Amino acid sequence: MNGYDSVDAYIEAAEHWQDELRTLRAILLATDLEETVKWGGPCYTCDGENVVGLGAFKAYFGLWFHQGVLLTDPAGVLINAQQGKTRAQRQWRFTSSDEINKRMVRSYVQEAIRLCRDGRKVTPQRGKPVDLPPELTAARAEKPAAKAAFEAFTIGKRREFAAHVAEAKRAETRQRRVNKIIPMILAGEGLNDRYR
Repeated sequence: MNGYDSVDAYIEAAEHWQDELRTLRAILLATDLEETVKWGGPCYTCDGENVVGLGAFKAYFGLWFHQGVLLTDPAGVLINAQQGKTRAQRQWRFTSSDEINKRMVRSYVQEAIRLCRDGRKVTPQRGKPVDLPPELTAARAEKPAAKAAFEAFTIGKRREFAAHVAEAKRAETRQRRVNKIIPMILAGEGLNDRYR
């Protein structure tokens, strides 16, 4: 699901878990959080800061606490869905309506609101060097213009290129990706510029 301009539209379009989403939404709306849509899905904010998101997929539905790593998590329900990538966000996944303990959900949400109001948050790491895969390093060495063009990108765009290549498991796929991105780099086009 993507591109919804209201939470109602998001829930109505959900193939699964509509009633469960409505139950969690009611808990969130009973707090001081403001409801909005960000990234095409329901997001709840406090004083302009993202606190919790709501979403549904085929196998589960859940809550995304933007600063979830700071929550005490007494029930041990929070997970990091992207180990090594996500520092602060934590998910609480549900696979049935029976798993929704309203009192416990309210407790987690209230703690997240308190942390937000106290100004507690994990900030993104800045200045970490870009780790280039060998295939990209070799291609830059072969084409000095590509190296200069690559260095002209922001560090975030350089990371996107490096990750795109490095995430491929097979050497052939990594090389194919390098061959695809070198013309983009020379043209000054970021990996995801077409989608921004």
